[in-house]
Amino acid sequence: MRVDKYLWTTRYFKTRSKATDAAKKGRIRINDSIVKPSRDVYPGDIINLRKDQIDYVVEVIDLPASRVGNKLVDLYRLDRTPKENFDARKMIELNQDYYRRRGEGRPTKKDRRDLGELLGPQDEEE
Repeated sequence: MRVDKYLWTTRYFKTRSKATDAAKKGRIRINDSIVKPSRDVYPGDIINLRKDQIDYVVEVIDLPASRVGNKLVDLYRLDRTPKENFDARKMIELNQDYYRRRGEGRPTKKDRRDLGELLGPQDEEE
């Protein structure tokens, strides 16, 4: 089975074309070598993939015939992703939320004034 199809059937990617794009960009490795989307996957292979700033490590147990339900995914793969990879993603999200939360848009004039009072007077260059 092709690596892009395998990652789609085991629900790492929402569409097969997204899995193909990830392989073309070099974000998928099998046994520590960058692969093309057409590379075949066999039981026992170790797949390293980068998705959403997380480095996943997956061991192939078996090959599904078609896309499987979420509850059956563990029959076909063994997730060996270290917990630290997920913790790093949480830290990135917290860092981004520190300044402005998502959906708040641009700062208003009042927000800028309040920020100016908080930071104090600054010298402007001409």
